[in-house]
Amino acid sequence: MRPDRKTSPGLFCIGVALLLLAGGQIARAKSKPAPASQETGFLNRKVVIKGVTYKFQIYLPEDFRRDDRKQWPIILFLHGRGERGGEGMWQTQIGLPLQVRDHPERWPFIIVMPQCRYPNFWTDPEMLTMAIAALDQETAELHADPLRTYLTGISMGGYGAWELAKMYPRKWAAIAIAAGGPFWSYAPERWQQAATLPGEYARAVGRTPVWMFHGSEDNVVPPREAELMYTALKANGNVRLWIYQGLHHDSWARAYNEPELPKWLLAHRLNPKPEPQPATERLLIPIHPAPQKLPPAILDALVGEYRDSAGHIAATLFRQGDQLLEKDPHGEITELEAESQSSFFYPNGSVWTRLVVERDAQGRVTGLVFRDDRHEEKWERTKTVARTP
Repeated sequence: MRPDRKTSPGLFCIGVALLLLAGGQIARAKSKPAPASQETGFLNRKVVIKGVTYKFQIYLPEDFRRDDRKQWPIILFLHGRGERGGEGMWQTQIGLPLQVRDHPERWPFIIVMPQCRYPNFWTDPEMLTMAIAALDQETAELHADPLRTYLTGISMGGYGAWELAKMYPRKWAAIAIAAGGPFWSYAPERWQQAATLPGEYARAVGRTPVWMFHGSEDNVVPPREAELMYTALKANGNVRLWIYQGLHHDSWARAYNEPELPKWLLAHRLNPKPEPQPATERLLIPIHPAPQKLPPAILDALVGEYRDSAGHIAATLFRQGDQLLEKDPHGEITELEAESQSSFFYPNGSVWTRLVVERDAQGRVTGLVFRDDRHEEKWERTKTVARTP
């Protein structure tokens, strides 16, 4: 039988003391608050109003820091009718949030994106109150710059933006509205005030800079709404109106993709000194530039097979009569139009997409650069192909 092992009373007491000391250190380590992680990008938020909790989202640029006390410009974005709900996220799938995902480098702003509850509208008083509460909450928490607070909205959110512009006229450094106006589609009787209603908004807004965007073929929010607001504002205000020729309701995709828009916002601050003089601009913006007709010899110089950097066929260009065409690797044929001798666009494609011709020192075509608003690809010319009659 194995003899019993006896422990000295002194050693037992030392062991207990060491265990208690270690336990205290562990407890203190657990109770010490961990450093807050630095979160950027799209983040969940909540605001509580009269006992009701509303979920929404904010966007923080990648280089935002909570501890540097830097005052960032801040935008309040109001979504359209189709993004209403209670989950707090649908509004990030369209308009400004979508363009921020594509081009974060263009948008050095904190962006507050509240969500209108279904079946409410942004013009309902409780929804406007919630939107302002969300903006004020985030402005305070994130130390945003109250002199660089901007307002924007699309469609139904454009209706709401006009209401907030009128209700809080001294809050906004600048306002940008796409496919919006003061005549709500769900309140057709407001058109009976067409002679007076735009003037009411214009008097409230004063000289706050306003940039409106609208599609010429918008049959949801008629372009006349923007035209009436432009007329009312131009007498004494600072207003721009860009009408996109041929576009329907979805003018915001083009508007928020304008590289000038975020720069225009940042160029304005609340209560500038001296106050800017009235300025107006109304432009009709074509979807595509007017095409140029190039001589057959120039088109023939472009005919050929082009491969990407991995050696795969990216496109084959050929000519039919005076028309240049492109065949993709799947056999789909697309028409090309000339913007110049070195730049071509797709008349049935994206407004931002271009094929740019590369030439050597002797002027021979060596390749193409496919470029859209997000990236570019270089295609090397490998061989010519016969003209298709």
